[in-house]
Amino acid sequence: MKIGIVGLGLMGGSMALALKHLSFISSIIGCDHNEEHQVVALKRGLVESFMSFEELKHQCDVIFLAIPVDGVIEFLQSSTDLAGSDKTLIDLGSTKALIVEAIPPSIRANIVAAHPMTGTEQFGPSAALEGLYADKVVVLCDLEHSGDTQRDTALRIFRSIGMQIRTMGAAQHDRHAAFISHMPHIISYALANTVLAQEEKENILTLAAGGFRSMSRLAKSSPAMWEDIFRQNRENVLNAVELFERELQTLKTALQNEDYPELRREMKAANKLYEIFT
Repeated sequence: MKIGIVGLGLMGGSMALALKHLSFISSIIGCDHNEEHQVVALKRGLVESFMSFEELKHQCDVIFLAIPVDGVIEFLQSSTDLAGSDKTLIDLGSTKALIVEAIPPSIRANIVAAHPMTGTEQFGPSAALEGLYADKVVVLCDLEHSGDTQRDTALRIFRSIGMQIRTMGAAQHDRHAAFISHMPHIISYALANTVLAQEEKENILTLAAGGFRSMSRLAKSSPAMWEDIFRQNRENVLNAVELFERELQTLKTALQNEDYPELRREMKAANKLYEIFT
């Protein structure tokens, strides 16, 4: 099986590292318009060579789209020449509904809409990690609309790199992702900007401990990528932020009123989240 990967950043580069260990993968070819990314990816041995997307479509059996979500739509809409073929395109975007809606009907069977629930705040090919996908969940959306060959191919690959498969509708995915993934990012950006507007660099370096570093870590994530995500999932993210603001206001009111028993009750309720993880 010959693999093409469009976008050799964290997700695409890490996918290349994972696929290298599979015996049924014969070669991995890259596609990335950023020349610096090409140099780093080749130096790290992530891919064997680079070629255009048009060449990938003709030469590869499976193509992963590991690029910002607006770019995914553009590439899918330029792939109608794959209609009727056994080619498989797997998008790894963090939003799904608008991507699925934008797929040309003639190639719907060729597409598998996937969201691996993994990542770091780092980006670019130098951030690619061995084992990024192992033991993580991948959500496959509207899988019933993918062709049998494409569905089986995607399942085989994701299972072979150690991922846990979950399926759901694209709209359902986007609502859940707004709370679990997208809202934490927008809050982290706001937290970072709040501190930067109030504190001198020296104070930040001197006083910032593990808690602040953990909470603000996501603010290092790629603005270009997250602008696309927030745009595509705007309504769900706004709803999540509004609900978060209500919870924050509850804590603020308890503090304003010096109602410390209420403040403690709210914090104790929040502790229950980690019972789910243990």
